Amino acid sequence: MAAVTDYVEITDVWEASVRATHHFLPESDILYFKPLILNEYLKAVHVECIRSTDGAIMGFMGVHGDSLEMLFIHPDTRGKGLGAFFVQHAIHELGVTRVDVNEQNPQAVGFYQKMGFQIISRSETDGLGKPYPILHLKLS
Repeated sequence: MAAVTDYVEITDVWEASVRATHHFLPESDILYFKPLILNEYLKAVHVECIRSTDGAIMGFMGVHGDSLEMLFIHPDTRGKGLGAFFVQHAIHELGVTRVDVNEQNPQAVGFYQKMGFQIISRSETDGLGKPYPILHLKLS
């Protein structure tokens, strides 16, 4: 489990990952979400991270109940199996059966479908009412 003292570095990983994968988000929304991640969202979930041999955080996930609420991998370490490792750990060790994904992030949608999740519903906006459709997926 990540410590509160890791939250600044975790938020930096979040930002780097979002900039690499969430091209639909304008700069203003990245700046809007960043303090929410740091000051509110990380505190609301069980956070686990993976570190490199030099101690840098390469990726993290946040779980609440049976939902994978966050999964972000630093762009320098994407494509090396960390995301799949996190998802398998979340399913088998933490009981995760649900995940929500931005519809405008097709790589993430495909990744979760490959990991065994199926789209069960869609919301027109995100949880804050912003115009980013969310796909709700459940483990099949």
